[in-house]
Amino acid sequence: MRVITIKKSALCVALSCALAGFSATTMAQDESVEELSKVQVTGSRIRQVQIEGIEPTQTITREDIDRSGLTSVGDILQQLTQSGSALNTRFNSSGNFGFPSNGGGIGAGATQIDMRHLDPGRVLVLVDGLRWVAGSSGSGVSNAVDMNTIPVGIIERIDISKDGASAIYGADAIAGVVNIITKTAMQGGQVRVYGGAFDEGDGETGSLDLTFGTQTDKIDMLFNVGYTEQREVSAEDRFLSQFPVPFTGVTQGSSGTPQGRFIVRDSLGNVINCTINDGVTGVPFYDPNSPCDGDDFHQWTNDDRFNFAPYNYYVTPSKRSNIFGQVKVELTDNITWFVKGAYNNRKSANQAAPEPIFIGPEAGSSAIADNIIIDASNPFNPFGVNIFDPDSPFYSGVGVGFIGRRPLEAGPRLFQQNVDTTYFSTGLEGSFNAADRNWYWDVKGAYGKNQASQRKTGALNIARIERALGPVDVCNNTPGCVPLNIFGGQGNGEGTITQDMLNYISFIQSDNSEQELTNFTANISGDLFELPAGPLSVAVGYEYRKKSGFFQPDPIVTAGESNGVPASPTSGEFNVSELYAELLIPVLSDQPFAELLDFSLAIRSSDYSTSGSSSTGKLGFKYMPTSNLMFRGTFAEGLRAPAIGELFGSQARFDAQLVDPCNGVPVDPSNPNSALETPNIPGCAGVPDGYTQLNEQISTTTGGNPNLTPEDAETLTLGVVYSPEWADGTSWSSSLDFEVTYYDISIDNAIQAIDAQFILDSCSVNPSSALCNAFSRDGNGNVQNFSSQLTNIGSIETSGVDFNVNWTSPQFDWGFVQASWNNSFVNEFTEYNPTDDLANFPSGFMPRDLDGIEASDSGIPNWNSNLFTTVNIRDWKIIWGTRHIGGLTESCSNVAGLGLCSDEDAGTNSLGSTTYHDLQVMFPEWNNVQFELGVNNITDKMPPTCFSCSLNGYDPSNYDGEGSFGYVRATLKF
Repeated sequence: MRVITIKKSALCVALSCALAGFSATTMAQDESVEELSKVQVTGSRIRQVQIEGIEPTQTITREDIDRSGLTSVGDILQQLTQSGSALNTRFNSSGNFGFPSNGGGIGAGATQIDMRHLDPGRVLVLVDGLRWVAGSSGSGVSNAVDMNTIPVGIIERIDISKDGASAIYGADAIAGVVNIITKTAMQGGQVRVYGGAFDEGDGETGSLDLTFGTQTDKIDMLFNVGYTEQREVSAEDRFLSQFPVPFTGVTQGSSGTPQGRFIVRDSLGNVINCTINDGVTGVPFYDPNSPCDGDDFHQWTNDDRFNFAPYNYYVTPSKRSNIFGQVKVELTDNITWFVKGAYNNRKSANQAAPEPIFIGPEAGSSAIADNIIIDASNPFNPFGVNIFDPDSPFYSGVGVGFIGRRPLEAGPRLFQQNVDTTYFSTGLEGSFNAADRNWYWDVKGAYGKNQASQRKTGALNIARIERALGPVDVCNNTPGCVPLNIFGGQGNGEGTITQDMLNYISFIQSDNSEQELTNFTANISGDLFELPAGPLSVAVGYEYRKKSGFFQPDPIVTAGESNGVPASPTSGEFNVSELYAELLIPVLSDQPFAELLDFSLAIRSSDYSTSGSSSTGKLGFKYMPTSNLMFRGTFAEGLRAPAIGELFGSQARFDAQLVDPCNGVPVDPSNPNSALETPNIPGCAGVPDGYTQLNEQISTTTGGNPNLTPEDAETLTLGVVYSPEWADGTSWSSSLDFEVTYYDISIDNAIQAIDAQFILDSCSVNPSSALCNAFSRDGNGNVQNFSSQLTNIGSIETSGVDFNVNWTSPQFDWGFVQASWNNSFVNEFTEYNPTDDLANFPSGFMPRDLDGIEASDSGIPNWNSNLFTTVNIRDWKIIWGTRHIGGLTESCSNVAGLGLCSDEDAGTNSLGSTTYHDLQVMFPEWNNVQFELGVNNITDKMPPTCFSCSLNGYDPSNYDGEGSFGYVRATLKF
C-alpha cells in the first residue's frame, strides 16, 4: 500500500475542493478505503487516489459558476485567464460578413471556448467524459462545440485539462480538454430564478431553472428543465458603437448609401463620382454640361458615406430552453447501467443595416451584379445612356463602373436562428476482481444531433434587380416585374423605392445546417502487479466515432441569384477507429527526498477514413521530494484531422475588414482637401494617384480544401505545486499554496487560411512573393479576385506561464477570508506562413508575431489575471472579483492622420490594459431560500477603443461591453 501524505488542504483549494472528501489521510487508513477512493480524473483514464495528478488541471466548481453571475457556460469559460478569442453573444456576427475560411459558418448566436488562443476547433469538449456534438447555426459545418447547447443548470463542475491530451482522448485535444461533469443525483429539488439588466435599462436577462431528483438503494434519478432569455442591446445606445469607427463620424462608413453613389460615364463621356442631393423628389435632374454642379447631384466625399452602425446589435438576443434527464440503476453489486438524454433549443438573432445594392464592373459583388447593364429606357435613369454596357460608346471602361444604393425602404437585415440539439447516451459501468486486484470497466455509447435553420428577412434577389434595371419593355412583359428606381435617393424621406418594387426584388432567405455525432467507447483499467513503490496501473480501450454534417443554403443563394453573400452546399462525413493504452508507473515512494515519483505513458493509434492512420503518444512525470512540494511535467503529441467544413466546404465569400496599404496618402497632410498620391512602396507601383478602396470590406473567396493533411502538435508542460507548511496555523493563514505551470505548444501543418491583411501588407513590400498570387488589381487599383482558402501553413508556436495562488485565512470570531489569484502570461505566439523570400527566410516560412497584438477582432494579451476574494461573515458571503486584461497594439492605418493613433508615426494604436471589478453578496439562507445580489463591471469600466475591429468599436472576444450589469438570483430548495 502506498501512503501519500500530500498536504491535501492546500491542494484541495487549488482544485477548488472539487473532489473534497477524498483526503490523503483517509486514503491511507487501509487498502479497502484506498480502493474505494480511487477516482477517474480528467486527463487520465486510470483511476487514481491522488487528486493532484500529473496533468495540469483546473476545476470550476458550482460555486464558481454561480459567482460569475452569468447564464451561459461559454461566457463563464471565456473569463478564464487561459481562454482566447472566441464567439459569444457580444458578436453581432451576421451573415453580411460572409463565410470564414474554416467552413464552420458564421456561428451566429453561438458561444465557443478557445484555449491558449489556438482556436475553438482545437479544444475538445466532453460531457461526463464523452464527446459533445459540434454546433450548427444554419451557415456552415463547424468543428467547434456551441457551449450554449449545454445548459448551466445541469452542471456540477467543469474540469479543464491544460495540456495536450490526444493520446488520452483522441483528436482535437491539442489546446486542452473541457470536461463538463453533470449532476447525477438529488433528493428533493430546487428552483433557481435569475434576473438582471445593464445600468442603461437594456439587455434584460432572465432565467428559470428547476432541478429535482430522487435516490434509493438501487436507483438515482435527476431531471432538469430550464429557460433563459437575453434581450438585445442596440449599438446606437453605446458610445463607442454609434459610428462604424469611433470618433470618425460617417467618414469610415459605407459607399452603399440611401442617396446612392454613382461612378459612371455619362452621355457626353464625363466621368463622374457623385451622389444625389438631399430632398430631391421624382426623377433627379442631371446636367451633363455641368455634372454634379447645380443639378440634383453633388460630388461625392467621405462625408456622404452611410452610418450603418446604429442598425447593429451590441448584445444579441437569444432564448434557450432545455430538458435534461439522467437515471442510474445498480443492476448488481458490481454493475451499473445509466441513461441520460438532453434537448436544447436556441432561438437567437443578429441584425445588420439594410442590404446594399452594389453593381457595376468594380462592385466585386457577384457574377450577376458585376455585369448588370442599366438600360437607358429605365424610366428612372437620369444619365440618358445604357450604363455599364460594353457595346456602348459610353461604356464605363476600366476603373470607372460602380453604383451603390442602400434601400432603407427594405428595412434591416434580420438573421434569425432556430437551433435544436438532441443528445442521448447510455452505458454500463462495473468492476470485478481478478488475481486479487480490482478492475474497472465501462462500455458507453452516445448520439448527438444539432439542427439549425436561419431565416433572413431583408434579402434581395440580384437576378430580379438586373431585370428591373434592364429594358423597360422586357420588365413590363415579365410577371411581377416593376422597373426599379435606384437613382432617386430618399426623396421626401420615405424613399423612392416603392413597395411594388420591393415585392419583386425581395425574398425571405432560408438556410439550414446539421451535424451528427455517433460515439462508442469501451475501457478497462486496473492494477497489473505490485512494484516496490506501488501498483503498476494500466488502462486500455477502444473508441469509434462518426461525424457527418451538411450546410444547405437557400435555393436562390445556391443559384447565384442572391444579392447577399454567395454560398454553395456543403456535405461530408468521416469515421475513425482508435485503440489506446495508458500506464501509470510508480518508481519511488516514502523515500528520503522522494515521497513519490511516478511516470505515466500513453499511446493511441487512430485510423481515419479521410486521412489514414496515425499515432500519438504522451509521457509524464510527478515527483514529490517532500509532502508539500510537487514537480510535474508532460510531453504530448497531438493530432487534429481536417474537419468536415475544412475538407468539404464549398467556395463561398467572406467580406473581410481590410486596409489596403496602397490607399492614397495626402500630398499635403496639413491640408484636409489635399490631393492623394500613391504610397511610394514597391507593391503599389501602377496604382493610380487618388486611389482609395471603395469600402472597408474587401471580398475574399473562401472554401475547404480536400488536400488538407492532419495537424501535428507537440506540447510540453512543466510545473510545480508548493503548499508551505510554515504558513499553516499562523496568525494570517490557515493554508497557502502556489502553482506554476510552463507550457510550450508547437503545431505543424496548421490548418487555416493565410491572413488576408498579412497578404496585403506583405505584398506591398514584396510584390514578387508567391503570396501575391492570391489577388489581383484592376486598372483603377481595386483589389479583386482575392482567394483566402484553407491550407496547411507552416506552423504555430506559442509558450507561456500560468501562475496561481490560493490562500485561506484563519478562522476568526466573525468568519474567514479566501482568495484565489490566477494568471496567464503569453511569452510567444507566432504563426509561420509560407514565403518564397528565401534570402530573408531560408526556411521558406515567414514569422508573424501575434502576442500582444489585436488583429481581426482577436487579440492575444501578454497577461490575463483574475483575483477573487471571498469574505465569509458568519452566514454571509461577500465576493469581490477583479479581472485584468493586458494591453494590446493594433494597426490603425485606417484612421492615420486623424490624430487618433497613439503612435501616428508607426501607424499603431495602443489598447491599454483594462481591469474589471465584480461584486456579489450572498445572503444567509432563510426558509430554504438563498438570495444573491451582484454587479459585474461595478465601476462601469469602458473597453479600450479599437479602430481596426469590425463592429462596435471594441474587441468583444476579450473585453466586456460598456455598462454595469446588475442581477439578482433566488434559490429555493424543497
